[in-house]
Amino acid sequence: MKINPFKAWRPALDKAGDVASVPYDVVTTQQAAALAAGNPDSFLHIVRAEIDLPEDTDVYSDSVYAKANENLQRMKANGTLIREEQPCFYLYSQQMDEHLQYGIVAGCHIEDYENGLIKIHEKTRKVKEQDRTRYVDELNANTGPVFLTCKDSDLVGGLMEQISATEPLYRFTAPDGIIHTVWKIEETGAFAAAFANVPAFYVADGHHRSASAVSVGRARREANPNHTGDEPYNWFLAVIFPESQLKILPYNRVVLSLGSQTAEEFTVKLSKSFDSSYNELSTPKQTGEICMYMDGTWSTLIPKEAIPSDPVGSLDVSILQDRILAPLLGIDDPRESDDIDFVGGIHGTAELERRVDAGEAVVAFSLYPTTIAQLMDVADAGLLMPPKSTWFEPKLRSGLLINTLD
Repeated sequence: MKINPFKAWRPALDKAGDVASVPYDVVTTQQAAALAAGNPDSFLHIVRAEIDLPEDTDVYSDSVYAKANENLQRMKANGTLIREEQPCFYLYSQQMDEHLQYGIVAGCHIEDYENGLIKIHEKTRKVKEQDRTRYVDELNANTGPVFLTCKDSDLVGGLMEQISATEPLYRFTAPDGIIHTVWKIEETGAFAAAFANVPAFYVADGHHRSASAVSVGRARREANPNHTGDEPYNWFLAVIFPESQLKILPYNRVVLSLGSQTAEEFTVKLSKSFDSSYNELSTPKQTGEICMYMDGTWSTLIPKEAIPSDPVGSLDVSILQDRILAPLLGIDDPRESDDIDFVGGIHGTAELERRVDAGEAVVAFSLYPTTIAQLMDVADAGLLMPPKSTWFEPKLRSGLLINTLD
């Protein structure tokens, strides 16, 4: 795989904790405004620029992109963000409780994405892809990194271990308690050579960010009669984690309505396809099991029919979708249905119980987390997972390292 060092815009040394923000897509406008309140340096003023405009502003209006660019230029001009003097790679670690993960921050080539060497496992929504494409184009920058993973490499792992033993550039604890550390890698040749032996990258999180970066790069390539492939617009910002570094949490579901059927009717239908055990377990012990919460009780569901062996059909999210959500509840397309909501595993099963007990939902499903191996198998087969199949935690912070397209 090709990786490229870049001349990052990054926070001044005393500003990293103030600037770094959660990704744009894990908070609502209201949540972003609350997180950025009293902090003009928060990168949320860029990735969720509508927080600086009237409350009724359409998040896709021209004024939002203009405000984002205005805020980015302000932070550059006032020294909140500074420009690296030479192209570098970076080592980025995040610690959440006992889990510690390390990744390399670098530029990845849009042609590797186009040629299927950077592999995807989810569809993108057109409106979200168009939004991020406009952000990249109008700000002339990748404002949030794509979260990539790859097969483990002893060579890459050894180099990361060497860098992690040196003095970091930044180290701070975010408001959510996650510790973020960044090291600058000025000698880039060894890492570039190590990744040249890695066969593929996989998009773990950031399908819209990667697709939008490629869209902008492709448009600029087509508009440039002297295109060489080395221009900055050919590269997009990513953090690449070897697979063993990562932790996937489940992505659970709550169903808001049973339609015209009663809970008893739904349970009878369910019993034809699943054996139920009312054991009060809220999390599955293994793949192939689904825990269900309804009427104040947890039960474990085990499919009566054999689980398919294909990469997509064998996923727990597929079993739920194909054997319960679609046939029994009429939720054929969970992306478009108003009868379902998704709850990241970081919120725990207590949030599932809360929603059902509060009457916000009628039934909740707790799933066994998808594995990195399953993600890679699906992507290697050129297939797509059901939506909301993986929840990666901790999330990458935006604003720590910014790649501009010039």
